Amino acid sequence: MSTFQVSLVSPEALVFSGEADQVDLPGTEGDFGVLAGHAAIVAMLRPGIVTLAARGGINLRFVVLGGLVEFSQAELTILADSAESVDDFDLVGLAAQIDEMEKSLTEMTPDDGLDRAIVLLDRYKSIHLHLSSYATTAF
Repeated sequence: MSTFQVSLVSPEALVFSGEADQVDLPGTEGDFGVLAGHAAIVAMLRPGIVTLAARGGINLRFVVLGGLVEFSQAELTILADSAESVDDFDLVGLAAQIDEMEKSLTEMTPDDGLDRAIVLLDRYKSIHLHLSSYATTAF
């Protein structure tokens, strides 16, 4: 299988740089995958899990909390608002953030962006559920 260059960048650091066979991404319009030879694309990312199928059959997973992705000329660049390896991600901190978000919803009105807050809360809950189930089945 053909490979392509992938760079996953957060504001703090270059999180990953290397070759991949496939990358699955959480797009705002739905999840999608990129393979070598994919048409050029620019897409927005929603909070979710990025999965890289790297050389040698190694799968790497990262939590991203939004961002932008561009694929052109055999190079995929992921500019994430926040990105961490699933293994390093603070699941307890995410649970606390979810609790705070739920509490703040009771004080919001539609004019305050209630709909956007509910969508974001649902996406964070989805990440938490996914990672919690992954943690219990990984052993």
